Amino acid sequence: MIMNDEASNEFKALVSLLDDPDEEVSQIVEMKLIAMGLESIPLLEKEWEGSDSSLIQGKIEEIIDHLYFQSLKKDLLYWNEFESDDLLKGMWLVARFNHPELSYESLNASFSQLYHEAWAGFSTDLHPYDQVKRLNGFLFGLKKFKANNQEFHAVSNSMINEVLESKKGNPITLCVIYLLIAKKLGMPVFGVNLPNLFILLYRDDKYDFYINAFNKGLIFSKGDIEAYISQLKTEFKESYFSPCSNKQIVQRCLRNLITSYTKLGDEKYRDKASDLLKVLEAAP
Repeated sequence: MIMNDEASNEFKALVSLLDDPDEEVSQIVEMKLIAMGLESIPLLEKEWEGSDSSLIQGKIEEIIDHLYFQSLKKDLLYWNEFESDDLLKGMWLVARFNHPELSYESLNASFSQLYHEAWAGFSTDLHPYDQVKRLNGFLFGLKKFKANNQEFHAVSNSMINEVLESKKGNPITLCVIYLLIAKKLGMPVFGVNLPNLFILLYRDDKYDFYINAFNKGLIFSKGDIEAYISQLKTEFKESYFSPCSNKQIVQRCLRNLITSYTKLGDEKYRDKASDLLKVLEAAP
Protein backbone atom coordinates (compact mmCIF):
# COMPACT_ATOMS: atom_id res chain seq x y z
CA MET A 1 0.00 0.00 0.00
CA ILE A 2 1.56 3.26 -1.18
CA MET A 3 0.47 6.47 0.56
CA ASN A 4 1.23 10.12 -0.08
CA ASP A 5 2.37 12.28 2.84
CA GLU A 6 -1.16 13.37 3.73
CA ALA A 7 -2.53 9.82 3.74
CA SER A 8 0.50 8.61 5.69
CA ASN A 9 -0.06 11.25 8.36
CA GLU A 10 -3.74 10.29 8.57
CA PHE A 11 -2.75 6.65 8.99
CA LYS A 12 -0.33 7.52 11.81
CA ALA A 13 -3.03 9.61 13.47
CA LEU A 14 -5.44 6.68 13.32
CA VAL A 15 -2.91 4.33 14.89
CA SER A 16 -2.20 6.83 17.66
CA LEU A 17 -5.87 6.68 18.63
CA LEU A 18 -5.74 2.95 19.33
CA ASP A 19 -5.02 3.69 22.99
CA ASP A 20 -7.74 6.36 23.27
CA PRO A 21 -9.38 6.10 26.71
CA ASP A 22 -12.78 6.29 25.01
CA GLU A 23 -13.40 2.64 24.09
CA GLU A 24 -15.88 3.60 21.38
CA VAL A 25 -13.23 5.71 19.64
CA SER A 26 -10.59 2.97 19.80
CA GLN A 27 -13.06 0.39 18.43
CA ILE A 28 -13.97 2.64 15.48
CA VAL A 29 -10.26 3.10 14.76
CA GLU A 30 -9.69 -0.67 14.86
CA MET A 31 -12.54 -1.22 12.39
CA LYS A 32 -11.14 1.42 10.02
CA LEU A 33 -7.68 -0.15 10.10
CA ILE A 34 -9.11 -3.64 9.56
CA ALA A 35 -11.12 -2.33 6.60
CA MET A 36 -7.85 -1.39 4.88
CA GLY A 37 -7.10 -5.10 4.45
CA LEU A 38 -3.89 -7.11 4.13
CA GLU A 39 -2.10 -4.35 2.22
CA SER A 40 -1.98 -2.28 5.40
CA ILE A 41 0.06 -4.89 7.31
CA PRO A 42 3.54 -3.54 6.34
CA LEU A 43 2.44 -0.08 7.47
CA LEU A 44 1.04 -1.46 10.72
CA GLU A 45 4.28 -3.33 11.35
CA LYS A 46 6.24 -0.12 10.80
CA GLU A 47 4.02 1.71 13.29
CA TRP A 48 4.47 -1.14 15.77
CA GLU A 49 8.25 -0.78 15.56
CA GLY A 50 8.06 2.98 16.12
CA SER A 51 5.58 2.91 18.98
CA ASP A 52 6.51 3.30 22.66
CA SER A 53 3.06 2.20 23.79
CA SER A 54 2.68 -1.47 24.70
CA LEU A 55 -1.10 -0.99 24.45
CA ILE A 56 -0.88 0.28 20.87
CA GLN A 57 1.59 -2.46 19.97
CA GLY A 58 -0.76 -5.08 21.42
CA LYS A 59 -3.72 -3.75 19.45
CA ILE A 60 -1.66 -3.61 16.24
CA GLU A 61 -0.74 -7.27 16.79
CA GLU A 62 -4.42 -8.15 17.24
CA ILE A 63 -5.37 -6.30 14.04
CA ILE A 64 -2.63 -8.01 12.01
CA ASP A 65 -3.61 -11.39 13.46
CA HIS A 66 -7.25 -10.73 12.59
CA LEU A 67 -6.41 -9.72 9.02
CA TYR A 68 -4.30 -12.83 8.43
CA PHE A 69 -6.90 -15.14 9.96
CA GLN A 70 -9.82 -13.72 7.96
CA SER A 71 -7.74 -14.05 4.80
CA LEU A 72 -6.95 -17.66 5.71
CA LYS A 73 -10.63 -18.53 6.20
CA LYS A 74 -11.49 -16.94 2.87
CA ASP A 75 -8.71 -18.83 1.09
CA LEU A 76 -9.72 -22.11 2.75
CA LEU A 77 -13.27 -21.75 1.45
CA TYR A 78 -11.95 -20.93 -2.03
CA TRP A 79 -9.69 -24.00 -1.93
CA ASN A 80 -12.60 -26.20 -0.88
CA GLU A 81 -14.78 -24.98 -3.73
CA PHE A 82 -12.29 -24.64 -6.57
CA GLU A 83 -8.88 -26.15 -5.72
CA SER A 84 -9.47 -29.18 -3.48
CA ASP A 85 -7.70 -31.40 -6.02
CA ASP A 86 -4.47 -29.66 -4.91
CA LEU A 87 -3.59 -31.33 -1.60
CA LEU A 88 -0.35 -29.42 -1.22
CA LYS A 89 -2.27 -26.14 -1.35
CA GLY A 90 -4.63 -27.43 1.34
CA MET A 91 -1.68 -28.32 3.59
CA TRP A 92 -0.13 -24.93 2.84
CA LEU A 93 -3.30 -23.30 4.16
CA VAL A 94 -3.02 -25.31 7.38
CA ALA A 95 0.62 -24.23 7.71
CA ARG A 96 -0.41 -20.59 7.28
CA PHE A 97 -2.22 -20.89 10.62
CA ASN A 98 1.20 -20.50 12.27
CA HIS A 99 3.16 -19.12 9.32
CA PRO A 100 0.89 -16.47 7.74
CA GLU A 101 3.60 -15.20 5.39
CA LEU A 102 4.57 -18.66 4.07
CA SER A 103 4.36 -18.62 0.27
CA TYR A 104 2.88 -21.47 -1.72
CA GLU A 105 5.65 -21.04 -4.28
CA SER A 106 8.41 -21.76 -1.75
CA LEU A 107 6.57 -24.82 -0.40
CA ASN A 108 5.93 -26.11 -3.91
CA ALA A 109 9.61 -25.58 -4.79
CA SER A 110 10.64 -27.72 -1.81
CA PHE A 111 8.39 -30.53 -3.00
CA SER A 112 9.58 -30.23 -6.58
CA GLN A 113 13.17 -30.63 -5.39
CA LEU A 114 12.22 -33.67 -3.31
CA TYR A 115 10.34 -35.21 -6.24
CA HIS A 116 13.21 -34.75 -8.70
CA GLU A 117 15.61 -36.42 -6.29
CA ALA A 118 13.20 -39.34 -5.81
CA TRP A 119 12.57 -39.62 -9.57
CA ALA A 120 16.29 -40.03 -10.30
CA GLY A 121 16.30 -43.44 -8.63
CA PHE A 122 12.78 -44.58 -9.48
CA SER A 123 11.13 -46.61 -12.24
CA THR A 124 7.44 -47.31 -12.91
CA ASP A 125 8.53 -50.63 -14.43
CA LEU A 126 9.24 -51.95 -10.95
CA HIS A 127 6.78 -54.27 -9.18
CA PRO A 128 4.47 -52.19 -6.92
CA TYR A 129 6.10 -53.60 -3.76
CA ASP A 130 9.51 -52.65 -5.14
CA GLN A 131 8.25 -49.17 -6.03
CA VAL A 132 7.21 -48.73 -2.41
CA LYS A 133 10.52 -50.10 -1.13
CA ARG A 134 12.42 -47.74 -3.44
CA LEU A 135 10.44 -44.73 -2.23
CA ASN A 136 10.78 -45.92 1.38
CA GLY A 137 14.55 -46.07 0.95
CA PHE A 138 14.60 -42.54 -0.42
CA LEU A 139 12.32 -40.87 2.15
CA PHE A 140 13.15 -42.81 5.30
CA GLY A 141 16.71 -43.84 4.46
CA LEU A 142 18.40 -41.18 2.37
CA LYS A 143 16.26 -38.22 3.50
CA LYS A 144 15.80 -39.52 7.07
CA PHE A 145 12.12 -38.67 7.51
CA LYS A 146 10.82 -40.28 10.69
CA ALA A 147 7.97 -40.43 13.18
CA ASN A 148 8.05 -37.80 15.92
CA ASN A 149 7.15 -40.21 18.70
CA GLN A 150 8.79 -38.15 21.44
CA GLU A 151 6.62 -35.11 20.69
CA PHE A 152 3.65 -36.76 19.04
CA HIS A 153 1.22 -33.92 19.78
CA ALA A 154 3.59 -31.04 18.93
CA VAL A 155 1.99 -28.28 16.85
CA SER A 156 4.95 -28.47 14.46
CA ASN A 157 3.86 -31.97 13.39
CA SER A 158 0.83 -30.45 11.63
CA MET A 159 2.87 -27.79 9.80
CA ILE A 160 4.08 -29.38 6.57
CA ASN A 161 6.80 -26.75 6.06
CA GLU A 162 8.22 -27.54 9.50
CA VAL A 163 8.06 -31.29 8.87
CA LEU A 164 9.97 -30.82 5.60
CA GLU A 165 12.66 -28.97 7.54
CA SER A 166 12.88 -31.13 10.68
CA LYS A 167 12.17 -34.45 8.89
CA LYS A 168 9.92 -35.38 11.83
CA GLY A 169 6.13 -35.57 11.70
CA ASN A 170 2.91 -37.29 12.71
CA PRO A 171 1.09 -39.98 10.67
CA ILE A 172 -0.84 -37.54 8.50
CA THR A 173 1.99 -35.16 7.55
CA LEU A 174 4.39 -38.02 6.82
CA CYS A 175 1.68 -39.72 4.75
CA VAL A 176 0.93 -36.51 2.86
CA ILE A 177 4.59 -36.03 1.95
CA TYR A 178 4.77 -39.67 0.84
CA LEU A 179 1.49 -39.36 -1.06
CA LEU A 180 2.44 -36.18 -2.92
CA ILE A 181 5.78 -37.61 -4.05
CA ALA A 182 4.23 -40.98 -4.96
CA LYS A 183 1.51 -39.34 -7.05
CA LYS A 184 4.07 -37.34 -9.03
CA LEU A 185 6.01 -40.55 -9.62
CA GLY A 186 2.87 -42.11 -11.12
CA MET A 187 2.02 -44.41 -8.22
CA PRO A 188 -1.73 -45.00 -7.54
CA VAL A 189 -1.51 -44.05 -3.86
CA PHE A 190 -4.33 -42.59 -1.76
CA GLY A 191 -4.96 -41.53 1.83
CA VAL A 192 -7.08 -43.64 4.19
CA ASN A 193 -8.67 -42.46 7.44
CA LEU A 194 -8.39 -45.04 10.23
CA PRO A 195 -9.26 -44.48 13.89
CA ASN A 196 -6.16 -43.08 15.64
CA LEU A 197 -4.03 -43.57 12.53
CA PHE A 198 -3.71 -42.22 9.00
CA ILE A 199 -2.31 -44.59 6.36
CA LEU A 200 -1.95 -44.94 2.59
CA LEU A 201 -3.52 -47.27 0.06
CA TYR A 202 -1.81 -48.53 -3.10
CA ARG A 203 -4.63 -49.50 -5.45
CA ASP A 204 -4.76 -50.34 -9.15
CA ASP A 205 -6.40 -53.05 -11.28
CA LYS A 206 -4.09 -55.77 -9.94
CA TYR A 207 -2.82 -54.71 -6.54
CA ASP A 208 -4.46 -53.54 -3.35
CA PHE A 209 -2.32 -53.05 -0.23
CA TYR A 210 -1.61 -50.50 2.47
CA ILE A 211 1.40 -48.42 3.54
CA ASN A 212 2.18 -46.98 6.96
CA ALA A 213 4.41 -43.95 6.43
CA PHE A 214 4.55 -43.44 10.21
CA ASN A 215 6.38 -46.78 10.41
CA LYS A 216 8.94 -46.21 7.64
CA GLY A 217 6.55 -47.27 4.85
CA LEU A 218 5.63 -50.67 6.29
CA ILE A 219 3.44 -52.63 3.84
CA PHE A 220 0.41 -54.46 5.20
CA SER A 221 -2.84 -56.05 3.99
CA LYS A 222 -6.58 -55.57 4.37
CA GLY A 223 -6.49 -58.42 6.89
CA ASP A 224 -4.04 -56.43 9.01
CA ILE A 225 -6.45 -53.49 9.01
CA GLU A 226 -9.34 -55.76 9.99
CA ALA A 227 -7.25 -57.06 12.90
CA TYR A 228 -6.40 -53.48 13.91
CA ILE A 229 -10.08 -52.44 13.88
CA SER A 230 -11.05 -55.54 15.86
CA GLN A 231 -8.38 -54.77 18.44
CA LEU A 232 -9.84 -51.28 18.89
CA LYS A 233 -13.29 -52.86 19.40
CA THR A 234 -14.84 -50.32 17.07
CA GLU A 235 -17.42 -50.63 14.30
CA PHE A 236 -16.20 -51.61 10.84
CA LYS A 237 -16.72 -48.94 8.18
CA GLU A 238 -16.12 -49.10 4.44
CA SER A 239 -14.18 -45.84 4.72
CA TYR A 240 -11.46 -47.71 6.65
CA PHE A 241 -10.58 -49.57 3.46
CA SER A 242 -11.17 -46.84 0.86
CA PRO A 243 -9.50 -43.60 -0.30
CA CYS A 244 -10.52 -40.42 1.48
CA SER A 245 -10.79 -36.96 -0.08
CA ASN A 246 -8.26 -34.15 0.18
CA LYS A 247 -10.84 -32.20 2.17
CA GLN A 248 -10.99 -35.03 4.72
CA ILE A 249 -7.19 -35.02 4.96
CA VAL A 250 -7.11 -31.29 5.69
CA GLN A 251 -9.94 -31.66 8.20
CA ARG A 252 -8.04 -34.39 10.02
CA CYS A 253 -4.94 -32.22 10.08
CA LEU A 254 -6.97 -29.41 11.67
CA ARG A 255 -8.34 -31.85 14.27
CA ASN A 256 -4.76 -32.79 15.13
CA LEU A 257 -3.98 -29.09 15.53
CA ILE A 258 -6.94 -28.67 17.88
CA THR A 259 -5.70 -31.61 19.96
CA SER A 260 -2.20 -30.11 20.11
CA TYR A 261 -3.43 -26.76 21.42
CA THR A 262 -5.82 -28.47 23.84
CA LYS A 263 -2.92 -30.42 25.35
CA LEU A 264 -0.91 -27.19 25.58
CA GLY A 265 -3.80 -25.49 27.37
CA ASP A 266 -3.82 -22.77 24.71
CA GLU A 267 -7.52 -21.93 24.47
CA LYS A 268 -7.05 -19.00 22.08
CA TYR A 269 -5.37 -21.03 19.35
CA ARG A 270 -7.47 -24.11 20.05
CA ASP A 271 -10.59 -22.04 19.38
CA LYS A 272 -9.10 -20.49 16.25
CA ALA A 273 -8.21 -23.92 14.86
CA SER A 274 -11.75 -25.08 15.74
CA ASP A 275 -13.12 -22.07 13.87
CA LEU A 276 -11.18 -23.08 10.75
CA LEU A 277 -12.45 -26.65 11.01
CA LYS A 278 -16.05 -25.43 11.38
CA VAL A 279 -15.65 -23.26 8.28
CA LEU A 280 -14.52 -26.29 6.27
CA GLU A 281 -17.14 -28.64 7.73
CA ALA A 282 -19.95 -26.20 6.96
CA ALA A 283 -18.85 -25.82 3.34
CA PRO A 284 -20.46 -28.16 0.77
